[in-house]
Amino acid sequence: MVAGSAPVMHPHSEFVLGGQRSGKSRRGEQRAADWLAGGPGRRAVLLATAEAGDDEMRARIARHQADRVARVPAMTTDEATRDLAGAIRRHAAADTLVLVDCLTLWATRWLMPLDGAPVEPADWQAACAALDVALGEAAGPVVLVSNEIGLGLAPLSREARHFVDELGRLHQQVAARCPAVTLMVAGLPLAVKRAGRA
Repeated sequence: MVAGSAPVMHPHSEFVLGGQRSGKSRRGEQRAADWLAGGPGRRAVLLATAEAGDDEMRARIARHQADRVARVPAMTTDEATRDLAGAIRRHAAADTLVLVDCLTLWATRWLMPLDGAPVEPADWQAACAALDVALGEAAGPVVLVSNEIGLGLAPLSREARHFVDELGRLHQQVAARCPAVTLMVAGLPLAVKRAGRA
């Protein structure tokens, strides 16, 4: 995977990273709410990437859905499966903010699928390249949320190490494309990158 070229995304686009319960999803939702409040005729759509593999995950997804409806009732939701680039293309428009929550679970669908089917590296690389192109072509803002999981000890298993490496590469690609990158820590946003500044 090669990092994208200079950012050409909509100036209101943002890449939001953080750990568990860091406030990253809340920031994405707030960006959607602010966009909707910015003028008549605006839309916001959430591209949800979670896959319910067990009862705990189903409960977690339901809880997130209820929270989102309470906080941003005007935002619609669509499920983004492995074709995230296609989902962004379907919804991207000048009047629409697309919120992707989250890249970590999208990468999990590709690299650690629930059915255990082997993944061809070339297919994953092609999906990441397609995502980069879709982000560059989006006519409206795209806000992407992801987990920063590369700050701790190296995982013990080969599969987990591969996942951490690939997610880190994906993060670098998206960060290169986005005009703004924010790291969430304990609910507080830290500006890592803003348009015109590295």
